[in-house]
Amino acid sequence: MSTQNPIFVPGPTNIPERLRRAVDYPSIDHRSPAFAEMYKPALEGVRRILQSKDAEIILFPATGTGAWEAAITNTLSPGDKVLAARYGMFSHRWIDLCKRHGLDVQVIETPWGAGAPAAEFNRALKADKEHRIKAVLVCHNETATGVVSDIAAVRRAIDTAKHPALLYVDGVSSIASMDFRMDEWGIDIAITGSQKGFMLPAGLAILGASPKAMEAMASARCPRCFFDFRDMLESASAGGFPYTPPVNLIRGLSQSIAMLEEEGLPRVFSRHHRIAEGVRKAVDTWGLSLCAREPSLYSDTVSAVTVPAGFDATRIVTHAAEKYGVAFGVGLGEVAGKVFRIGHLGSMTDVMALSGIATAEMVMADLGLPIALGSGVRAAQEFYRAGQTEDDASAVSAAA
Repeated sequence: MSTQNPIFVPGPTNIPERLRRAVDYPSIDHRSPAFAEMYKPALEGVRRILQSKDAEIILFPATGTGAWEAAITNTLSPGDKVLAARYGMFSHRWIDLCKRHGLDVQVIETPWGAGAPAAEFNRALKADKEHRIKAVLVCHNETATGVVSDIAAVRRAIDTAKHPALLYVDGVSSIASMDFRMDEWGIDIAITGSQKGFMLPAGLAILGASPKAMEAMASARCPRCFFDFRDMLESASAGGFPYTPPVNLIRGLSQSIAMLEEEGLPRVFSRHHRIAEGVRKAVDTWGLSLCAREPSLYSDTVSAVTVPAGFDATRIVTHAAEKYGVAFGVGLGEVAGKVFRIGHLGSMTDVMALSGIATAEMVMADLGLPIALGSGVRAAQEFYRAGQTEDDASAVSAAA
């Protein structure tokens, strides 16, 4: 695998030079004022990226999986009932994690390629007359299928059912790349990691917790130690950590937030949408389809491309790595071998996306699929040329 080529997995994403330099930093005393000076602004910056005014921001040395665990163990008790839908590998894994912690998970089985079933959530919550369901769990962007769900619709489903359940949202592959409105959508716990939209190495689990979620800690009885919100918040109030922090990643997080805000969040979201649309134009020109069942579900951070029946999509990923030194994502779970995934999030430009599209074409042609070389590239080029403006170009430079 060539480190000179951009990668097209949906995380970890490409790391801009500015952020590589930010994390390349000498050791410091993490109990000194120097650490507090980088830590507190990072927490404040995450709150802005989540578009929240009053969320408590909590960082752990972990990944999104650690954030899942922290969310449930700090606010729930063994035997508590939670409501979730299974519509991709990551919603499946979150369900599995809850079961391992002794939670009673009511699962709504949903086709892979569909989104979070707000109407089904509403029916389940209305039927829960005793309000046994304590939380609703949703993956905003299901990374395995390239499907984005309507979180505002899920909030409406909870509210119209007049149910007090908390709303926990996995935004690991959406936050800092796609529009995410914690306060407006009534999200009680938002979850992400450092390695996707924030363009950093993996190693930071990032959570935002609403006042309602913080109140739920008072009765939570799930065991936790490393992932204890109270310990983390008490230390953070003094600018410190309850144990050794990942200083370099936290320093990088502050720089990542600076880059995102220099570009401007609306332009970050617009850039991701434009790049994704170009990829989708290419897929359509190839005569292939996306795993996402309809355009309203199309993700702006990852496209899961369905290959013809009888062809093993994993061969595309393997061949791209071995012959061209380029990484695409394999299919996971129920779509393993049926799709390959093109990640187009984080540090990504139109030109970088074109290199991924061109590589995918070469690989598929090598493997005998009926792909005309240059067809998808041309479709994306025409779209990018028509959609690019001077403002877009200057914004893209901030993400490089």
